[in-house]
Amino acid sequence: MIINNLTQLIYASQPFGYDSTILSSILNDARKCNLRDGITGALVCRQDIYLQLLEGPSEQVAAAYMRICRDDRHAGISELVSRQITSRMFGDWAMLHDPAKSLIWTQDQIADGILDRIPPASIVDMFESVSRNAGPEHAS
Repeated sequence: MIINNLTQLIYASQPFGYDSTILSSILNDARKCNLRDGITGALVCRQDIYLQLLEGPSEQVAAAYMRICRDDRHAGISELVSRQITSRMFGDWAMLHDPAKSLIWTQDQIADGILDRIPPASIVDMFESVSRNAGPEHAS
């Protein structure tokens, strides 16, 4: 599906506290707001990192990112990619949850700042892999 004025934004943050209750709360909040705002995306996470891709109407994606920046469950938020797109990568998911099974960077690499050194295209490629490998059990 091709829609004009779509933005894709990818950011990284460090969890401020990380357990199943916090993660479930983040996913529930994201899905509720995203359904309301026409945003789709994916959250790849583990105890040391959140990597989230948001896609949808530009104004709504910007507003969602601002809400995330104010959310005290995230620390050290860093925008990695922001670009205009013509189609969605995660159009079937209000927020796909990938528990870092797809993450190609180790905890040591993340701690060493790899996300500051790799090209944005490599980050997009990681999410494309998540999208290709997402089965119906991930749909939400």
